[in-house]
Amino acid sequence: MTIPYIAPVDEMLFTMESIACWRDGVNVPADLAEADIRAILQEAGKLVAERIAPLNRAGDLSPPILRDGKVTMPAGWKAGFHEWASAGWHAVSLPAEYGGAGIPAIIGTASMEMLTSACMALGTLPVLNQGAVEALSVHASPALKSLYLPRLVTGEWAATMDLTEPQAGSDLSTLRTTAMPSPDGTYRIAGRKIYITFGEHDLTDNIVHLVLARLPDAPPGSRGISLFLVPKRIPGPDGRPGSLNDITCVGMEHKLGIRASPTCTMALGERGGATGWLVGEPHQGLRCLFTMMNRTRLATGVQGVAIAERALQQALAYARERRQGRLPSGNEVVPIIEHPDVARNLMLMSAMTAATRALAYRAAAEIHRAAHGQDDATRVHAQRHADLLTPLVKAYATDSGVAVASLGIQIHGGAGYVEDPGAAQHWRDARIAPIYEGTNGIQSIDLVMRKIVRDEGAGVRALLAEMRRTGAALKAMVKQPFADMGRQLADAVTSAQHATDWLLAPGREADDRLAVATPYAELLATAFAGALLSKGALAAAGDGGESARNQRRILLAEFYLQTILPHVSALSQNVMSGGRAVREMRALWVHG
Repeated sequence: MTIPYIAPVDEMLFTMESIACWRDGVNVPADLAEADIRAILQEAGKLVAERIAPLNRAGDLSPPILRDGKVTMPAGWKAGFHEWASAGWHAVSLPAEYGGAGIPAIIGTASMEMLTSACMALGTLPVLNQGAVEALSVHASPALKSLYLPRLVTGEWAATMDLTEPQAGSDLSTLRTTAMPSPDGTYRIAGRKIYITFGEHDLTDNIVHLVLARLPDAPPGSRGISLFLVPKRIPGPDGRPGSLNDITCVGMEHKLGIRASPTCTMALGERGGATGWLVGEPHQGLRCLFTMMNRTRLATGVQGVAIAERALQQALAYARERRQGRLPSGNEVVPIIEHPDVARNLMLMSAMTAATRALAYRAAAEIHRAAHGQDDATRVHAQRHADLLTPLVKAYATDSGVAVASLGIQIHGGAGYVEDPGAAQHWRDARIAPIYEGTNGIQSIDLVMRKIVRDEGAGVRALLAEMRRTGAALKAMVKQPFADMGRQLADAVTSAQHATDWLLAPGREADDRLAVATPYAELLATAFAGALLSKGALAAAGDGGESARNQRRILLAEFYLQTILPHVSALSQNVMSGGRAVREMRALWVHG
């Protein structure tokens, strides 16, 4: 039995206001009081619960069909998507000048968490539009902006990112798709792209492909890549979709999860060349893409949070209902939630979900501050934090989403391993998130080599200082469990500091850093998430702490610091080992 989804509006609001503190350092419109945001999120939650969540299981069982180059989506999907978009949720945090609501990004992050919890496969589509809007609003010509942005913002048209090729996955320097200039100022694009999410579908009247390709005079490697806008249908003078462009879906993947999200192989130029328009400057395609990376990688991290929340809700409902076994103190068969080990697993799921939500919402708050801070210093500081937190969110939240979904299967027992209850689908859907939008290994490399080493650790030192302040505030509470939590957090910060010092030591070889980038990223994310939950516990205690809701928040933070935070010490030792065993074994593998 699949359990209905209920949007956790109270926890979202608490995380936004008391943990992410998204209002700090920005001017917030007067009509965005907490009560107003609650009403906004409650409305979104009601819509996704009633109209979107029922599409999830149906789409998994009856995925899209490709026939003659056209993809037909499952029954009800077009109506569901249009209801979401027409209610304004597609555009809630997109620019008002192009038809969006212009509401702060953290509120859009919460609404996207809801949509993704309800149906992750459908939730992949707005992420693409948001990324495309980000790139086009910064880099496209005024003519392209005026034609495409209003339609992408509202969801009237959909967008894709056509990056990957069979020989060019994470390393885009080897891509071969070509772009030949035409006398009318357009370009003829030819090549083949794979793994294109929503590359073809019938949810919208037009699909706007952002395609990476090489101009004839392109220098080799990633410096020779340009970005082009290639519509499925070329708009006419009135802006309406016109004739079909020379871009066709020639294959669709059969996947482990998010089966209702069509993953397409797109052929461009089989009839002479797809018509495209240059976005940005020639050979600056990667620069255009980097513009939207914070938003799209944050959105992918939120997918991990969303699936964790959905798996948690289902596991809790099942554990309350399923009766099995007796407690040592009685003879009655009890609901399995009363068994201590089941309760421990549920606590682990809850703590990981709360921790990753805190991390993701804090990153969203920093992205908002970087754009709308009250002064230059606030904006610069926030951008540094956003750059540092984004790869942490993407990696830690998506890995945690997989782990939480797996625990959900465990709580269901044998019933979780079969498909009928739906617990297995959450794990299958979650498994893609650590892979796409840059694998989590790449996120760790980005964190260590670009975000930490290049600024000589200034950003991470600021995070460590913030963690120390939270630890001191916990110790100042004196009473338990806060004093112990303060000591635990202080120990984790010391371990994180040692690992950071080792990483930044003068003369440290790049190979040494690369070998331990993943454990370092996990270490930093685990420690900072613990500090954020601790901040939430302090806020809950300051609110009186007597309500059941606040007691749960304090207990979750206490459990996280007791159970998950100690991993930081072991990870620190892992980092400072320098990955010697990894390097030695790699040499043995390479040389047979």
